[in-house]
Amino acid sequence: MITLPLFAQEVLRGEVKIEMEPVPSFFTENTRPLTPSEAKQTGLEDAARYFGAMIYGWSFRYDIGEHARNIEEKLELTTLGMIPVNDPRMILTDIQMNDPNMYLWVDYRPEESQLNRINKWKAGSARTAQAYGESPLEDKYAALEDAARAAIRSILRGNERNRPKEVSGFISLAAFPQYWLSKGQWTTFGRFHVDIREIIPFAAY
Repeated sequence: MITLPLFAQEVLRGEVKIEMEPVPSFFTENTRPLTPSEAKQTGLEDAARYFGAMIYGWSFRYDIGEHARNIEEKLELTTLGMIPVNDPRMILTDIQMNDPNMYLWVDYRPEESQLNRINKWKAGSARTAQAYGESPLEDKYAALEDAARAAIRSILRGNERNRPKEVSGFISLAAFPQYWLSKGQWTTFGRFHVDIREIIPFAAY
């Protein structure tokens, strides 16, 4: 049990949806529904992942890519911090079943250093962007990376007249992402804080 100081009264909240039935895919051997215990554990692991992405975020390096120059588009994300699934500051507040899905509502009470990070995302040079991402069924979380790529690209479209070759900086989640199945793949919607620190034009090469 922990005692929360006065400065940590701010609470992060999020909702996680877990598919109880196996996702139809040729790339997975999972053919049985999740048990309630397994679904709950998966939901808590997702919540810890998203809280970590909201507080710490990622550093990124993004090669914009250009087909005419045979340059591949590529995003590299590096996690800057994680929340353990057993963190006592993370509290499961509610569970609801709505077949075939389980819904979990989770709170996280950040400590002072974490609050400072959150406030820097909100009050620093980062801009807010939202975007959709997609991924194959065998890699659900790749859809979130794709949404992060699209969010960075949307910021560049609004700021840069000429498409650069490469950018780098930092990005975090502004809220829990939403996932759903569409046309045989995962689709996600995410809101992000994007802090671009370096822009390298094609003229530099």
